[in-house]
Amino acid sequence: MESVGDPREGPSTERAFEVKPIPPWPEQVTGRALAASLALGAALSGVMMNLVFTSGVIPSLNISAALLGFFLLKAWTGLLGQMGVPHRPFTRQENAVVQTCVVACASMTYSGGFGSYLLGMDRETAEKTSTANSPGANISEPTLGRTMAFFFLVSFAGLLVIVPMRKTMIIRHRLTFPSGSATAHLINSFHSPHGFMQAKRQVSLIVRSCLGSLLWSVFQWFYTGGPNCGFTAFPTFGLTAYKHGFYINMNGTYVGVGMISPYLINISMLVGSIISWGIMWPYLLTKKGIWYDANLQETSLKGLNGYKVFSAIGMILGDGILQLVVISLKTVHTMRHHQLAAETIRSFSNVDSMPRPVLSFDDRRRTQVFLREHIPSTFAISGYVVLAALSSAAIPLIYKQVRFYHVAAAYAFAPLLAFCNAYGTGVAETNFSAQYNKLVILLFASWIGARNGGIVGSLVICGVVSAVVSTASDFMSDFKTGYLTLTSPRATLLSQVLGTAMGCVVNPLVFTVFHHFYESNANKVYDAPMARVYRAIAVLGAGDQQLPDHCLAISVAFFVLALTVSALRELASHNKWPAQHYIPSVTGMAVSFLLVPAVSIDMCVGSLILFMWNRADREDAQVFAPVLASGLICGDGLFSIPYALLARYDVTPPICVRFIGRVQNKMLDDYMEKVAASR
Repeated sequence: MESVGDPREGPSTERAFEVKPIPPWPEQVTGRALAASLALGAALSGVMMNLVFTSGVIPSLNISAALLGFFLLKAWTGLLGQMGVPHRPFTRQENAVVQTCVVACASMTYSGGFGSYLLGMDRETAEKTSTANSPGANISEPTLGRTMAFFFLVSFAGLLVIVPMRKTMIIRHRLTFPSGSATAHLINSFHSPHGFMQAKRQVSLIVRSCLGSLLWSVFQWFYTGGPNCGFTAFPTFGLTAYKHGFYINMNGTYVGVGMISPYLINISMLVGSIISWGIMWPYLLTKKGIWYDANLQETSLKGLNGYKVFSAIGMILGDGILQLVVISLKTVHTMRHHQLAAETIRSFSNVDSMPRPVLSFDDRRRTQVFLREHIPSTFAISGYVVLAALSSAAIPLIYKQVRFYHVAAAYAFAPLLAFCNAYGTGVAETNFSAQYNKLVILLFASWIGARNGGIVGSLVICGVVSAVVSTASDFMSDFKTGYLTLTSPRATLLSQVLGTAMGCVVNPLVFTVFHHFYESNANKVYDAPMARVYRAIAVLGAGDQQLPDHCLAISVAFFVLALTVSALRELASHNKWPAQHYIPSVTGMAVSFLLVPAVSIDMCVGSLILFMWNRADREDAQVFAPVLASGLICGDGLFSIPYALLARYDVTPPICVRFIGRVQNKMLDDYMEKVAASR
């Protein structure tokens, strides 16, 4: 897509667009862009909600949103053109606005904690963690009105806190923000004179894969008319392995996520599944009645589930703490190397006048557009203070478990975490918001105390911090997309605000459907593993849980193991040892402790498909594999809402297909013969 300009500057992208005028920023945020954003945001929110309620493994939405936005608006303008209706041309700036708006809406499903801290407050999760009998202040049902009010209060501050840093990160230090840059290059290729045919092929592939995944999900549903029925639990490796969760179910979501996720993550999850579900849990089952009561519910933290949850927490905290230390040291080193501490203060106000090295044509043009429309830092800072003060006053009225000084304290240190997280995302796409969340829960649960509702209170504060930290890094990535597509920063800010407002309405509505099914949860499809983790961390911080025998010792052992493996990974990466590519990801291993091995196996199937595709045609795989993966995820996710509604109204599939062993089959045949003879 690159064109040749001055040979001394190398290939140029912007010279291909030089003859096209850049529309003013109010014309970049169009009515049709907002309509498309609302439709796509609602659809992808359903897809994301399905993910957070099942596996908790979340892929990036940026490329899918950009691709689907291009498809919708290109089809709309093409239809108007055929009807002879005058309309504005569809520009890459408008495409970037749709992508920003959609991602702001749909990503709130994850950052809003709908499958983690928000769900961890309700009675169903409390019963699963054996804390339903704790003080009533430690249970809070996420009603629709309360959820909407909470997110309207906390979701916008993160946008303002990062605005003053945009020039420093994007212009001065030219951080890459890999997902934002990849999305921008995709949008530029769509709208270049030579990129339209490739875009048509990508759109065709995502539509076909989405439709195929949707039809496969519908087909599978018809054969699930009872417990353990259907092709979703195909005993690929035999019935013994099936009983321990090792089977392939060819779920479009997990296969698609596996194609997007790095090989290392998928293999790490499989290794974690083998260690936990293949070795640890079968061993601990032999200790039933010795180390823990044999009559406990399966979900009780005082039984086997306690070992699962707290072992995972030990690994996640060990990896998170080490990563936070490493990223902090790297950030300090980088800031000293570039004298960032001195330059940052000046760059907020006069980055335009600071000397820069000689830039290419693309960089000069992009910098000019990015700096042309100023967003005052005073507006952003004062807006953040006002929103923080409003939330500090209003949130205690919604959740009685917190006081105004708890919320104010969270808003006081959240900007520092937001800067560190955005910087890490810009350097190497390392988002540590989940690690910050868990540390915040531990601190505030201990501060508030179990008697005063510290479990729910710490989860509420986690929501406040998560909204600021996650939104800030996502927004800075969108700024990078806007910078590379010549989209106005004001248009980016406005589209982010509008997308966030959409998310504050759409996501709670979608959540109510999934939450109802989560509470009934007849066949444990929506198990929401991260909700148990977040509540268990709050319980641990508040000191309101009696653990089974040796549970703490096992958790500490996994914590030490996580520190060791993480430190070894960092050392190998720093020294560029060949072994760095073979040391597993600790967090990937920990997540698999709470998910049946079928999830990691399906993700490895996705990796295998991608690997074979790369062997056959590497260039084709790089262009179309993310598109195919997005279609598989979207198709399966689109069926999740009808699936939840069918279950809510007790609509049972007509057929049950179940796999049994040869001996059981012989017994069943004998029984059926006796029944037939008795008639």
